[in-house]
Amino acid sequence: MSFDYDLFVIGGGSGGVRAARVAAQAGAKVALAEEDRYGGTCVQRGCVPKKLMVFASEYPGHVEDAKAYGWDAQIGDFCWDAFRSKLHAELDRLEGVYRNILGNNGVETFDARARLADAHTVELSDGSRKTAKHILLAMGGWPVLPEIKGADLGITSNEVFHLDELPETMLILGGGYIACEFACILNGLGVKVTQYYRGAQILRGFDEEARGLVAEEMQQNGIDLHLGTNILEMAEDGGKIRVKATNGTERHFDKVMFATGRRPNTAGMGLEDLGVKLGRNGEVLVDEYSQTSIPSIYAVGDVTDRMNLTPVAIREGMAFVETVFNGNPTPVDHALVPTAIFTQPEMGTVGLSEEEARDQGPIEVYATSFKPMRESFAGRAQRVLMKLVVCADTRRVLGCHIVAPGAGEMIQLAGIAVRMGATKEDFDRTVAVHPTMSEEIVTMREPVRTA
Repeated sequence: MSFDYDLFVIGGGSGGVRAARVAAQAGAKVALAEEDRYGGTCVQRGCVPKKLMVFASEYPGHVEDAKAYGWDAQIGDFCWDAFRSKLHAELDRLEGVYRNILGNNGVETFDARARLADAHTVELSDGSRKTAKHILLAMGGWPVLPEIKGADLGITSNEVFHLDELPETMLILGGGYIACEFACILNGLGVKVTQYYRGAQILRGFDEEARGLVAEEMQQNGIDLHLGTNILEMAEDGGKIRVKATNGTERHFDKVMFATGRRPNTAGMGLEDLGVKLGRNGEVLVDEYSQTSIPSIYAVGDVTDRMNLTPVAIREGMAFVETVFNGNPTPVDHALVPTAIFTQPEMGTVGLSEEEARDQGPIEVYATSFKPMRESFAGRAQRVLMKLVVCADTRRVLGCHIVAPGAGEMIQLAGIAVRMGATKEDFDRTVAVHPTMSEEIVTMREPVRTA
């Protein structure tokens, strides 16, 4: 049977675009459909605009530090309009880059919603049908609103980049990295931020000592964090949002932002009708080669809800092409993925948390917390953390956790060492770069505890 294409990709985000481009370069005839903007969550509603907002939010602190270092520095008001206009222009530019990547590699694109008609056929929103030997699902995910009375009065991380003006007060509900990052960003931009999280500590799943320090520093920086707290109901009240919480309070906020989870974009795709197996959250279930229960259909990225990070989606897309088009079966490896949380201070992490490692066998923990030179001289109380979790038997470094300004940059390089199987002695043999914060990673001699 002949097909219109060797590969049809649904979704123009990081994973889908990479897979389409690399498959086309391998000689495949490729098409891609995207119903919204090219670049996906990362470029349009996530990493890129968020990081630009992080940069913007850090300047008041830089100016305060400058004064302590002898500069006659002043900072005026933040102009959200000016920043937002430039931000959207940059996102438009990046969308153009993504479109050009596809066009320059001979990928045919359709600005349309696509759904599956059968195991080899895609139906576009204009009614046309396209056939393909292989179909790749890369539709990503979408924020979900909690089931709370009045939830429709709130916004999500999607809308935060499009606010007409910054509110004076904002409540953020959630304790994951999206909630915590935006709490820090908006606090830095001058918004009075309150954060509610139903759990006992923010950043569930990360190293307890590291997330504890982040929580302390967030509060120190002025974020009104309430743990063990959820919203019962919300209502409009005189132009503000009245929020009744489980801690017995009733407060008014200009805006409420929900960062309470994301759901894979699988609704209305015709997947269940075809027999594509989905998980409890609507995620596409795949094997280690990203293949679904239908042999001709594969899935990568957030739609599979495996590890929802942009570089992971890109890796999955590359492994898919290697497996299907280059005849080299390549499983996706989700172990030892370094990642950063762009709170203030940042957290960088790779490998196992102390708690995870403790469950697997005897460990030694090397950790140090201190005031970094730059902040200490400026009179700031900010503390940082450097931490290694080491297997007591093999001496391998199982986890590295950094809470510090620039932790994201540091953890990328630490990730190489951990990935290579470096031992504590390998770290010890490395000469320190002085004076830096990161030198503490190679100068810790005695464990602070064993387990």
